[in-house]
Amino acid sequence: MTAYAWYALILFVVVYVFNFIDRQIVSILAESIKADLKLDDAQIGFLYGTAFAVFYSLFGIPLGRLADSWYRGRLMAIGLALWSSMTAMSGFAQSFGMLATARIGVGIGEASASPAAYSMIADYFPKERRATALSIYSSGLYIGGGIALPIGGYVLAEWGRRFPDALSAPLGLAPWQAAFLAVGLPGLVLAAWIWSLREPLRGAIDGHPSDIVRPNAWSEFGRELAAILPPLTLISAARLGVLVPNLIALAVCAAGAFALATLTGDWPQWIAWWTGIYAIFSWTQSLKRRDPATHRLLWGTPMVVTLTIAFGSISFMTYAVAFWIPPYVLRTFYTGPTDAAMIMQGVTAAEEVSTIFGWSAAAASAIGVILGGIVSDKLRQRHAAGRLYVNMAAIILPAPAVFFLFTTDNLANFYIVAPYVGLCSALWVGAAIATLQDVVLPRMRGTAGATYVLGTSLVGLALGRISPGRSLR
Repeated sequence: MTAYAWYALILFVVVYVFNFIDRQIVSILAESIKADLKLDDAQIGFLYGTAFAVFYSLFGIPLGRLADSWYRGRLMAIGLALWSSMTAMSGFAQSFGMLATARIGVGIGEASASPAAYSMIADYFPKERRATALSIYSSGLYIGGGIALPIGGYVLAEWGRRFPDALSAPLGLAPWQAAFLAVGLPGLVLAAWIWSLREPLRGAIDGHPSDIVRPNAWSEFGRELAAILPPLTLISAARLGVLVPNLIALAVCAAGAFALATLTGDWPQWIAWWTGIYAIFSWTQSLKRRDPATHRLLWGTPMVVTLTIAFGSISFMTYAVAFWIPPYVLRTFYTGPTDAAMIMQGVTAAEEVSTIFGWSAAAASAIGVILGGIVSDKLRQRHAAGRLYVNMAAIILPAPAVFFLFTTDNLANFYIVAPYVGLCSALWVGAAIATLQDVVLPRMRGTAGATYVLGTSLVGLALGRISPGRSLR
């Protein structure tokens, strides 16, 4: 390890903080967006979960493959510039469709970050320190997710105080629109900084050095896109001689989407989710023909498939709890985001929730994810499956406290217990990523990172944000 490795890691953490600020801020803005655009919980869940997660997952695969064959720092910088621009564009949305389009753009841009970062961190840090380094990187997830709430709450309140009439506000922006602009624009500056990072030599730290850039990286990226984006998937399948199973999978997914959409009445959610499932099947069939070694290690190994589903299932609970807590608290203990605070003086309910819950969750979760990484590295030295014990603890330890949060009628007790949930729920992340990075070759690390993102997004992010009903209480 070198000082430059730690410098790069700190920059990656900052990128991840921006990543999750742009992603999580919808949570504290949800009630205001609903009121202005006349949306319901299902549409808010779609904007925050499915619209983002499906494209985040699908583009994560080809971008992860590109990270295995091109400059990872430059790829991350391009993605950061894209998602920051689309977050800022969310501030000009005037309808559900416009906001959904912007959120899709955020998902596509953010898909570049983690696969590239995972791969570079694995080349900067030796295996015995890898979970710790990856956990430090992952702390950005919780720091960004936590401070997004106070930033969003502050902009909502301050903009509303300064411009009570939206017609008099600059550009006619409502408070929630100003919040999107406030968190989106700074990312463009950070993107230029990330572009300057030096690339570590692939695999050198593990004794398997290989070129940073492989020939035909972008043409391969085009083939990956064709293999995963409908309807290009049909052309790709026909060229590879797997059109029949591809059509069968398409029919099964169409039937699944129709059945669940009819049952729930939530057509956008289930059409998007099942489209994602079909696209992943199509891509795995293509990968099996074009890169059988990578397919064998990722999709032909029961352990990797099981871990991907397991990590997605853990993230389902953590995403669901983290996203719905602010709306739940605002509806259960207050009458709305502009209501008077109950603990802090001179602020609104949204500011109080975002400040108390946001900052405490950010601090506790950041501590939890780093602690989990350190413990998992130590357990890994004693037992091959040591890191999995940390994942088990992250499931068991917070469960009673989560039950308490959603049944208590005491707001003070809610705020006291919430940080414990955040700390325990974050223990698993670094250990999970390091586990997958350890079982693949250096040239496959970006793809392995994208596979991890696939599980946590399509299972956790997309489904964990589905509205629990018309009322959260």
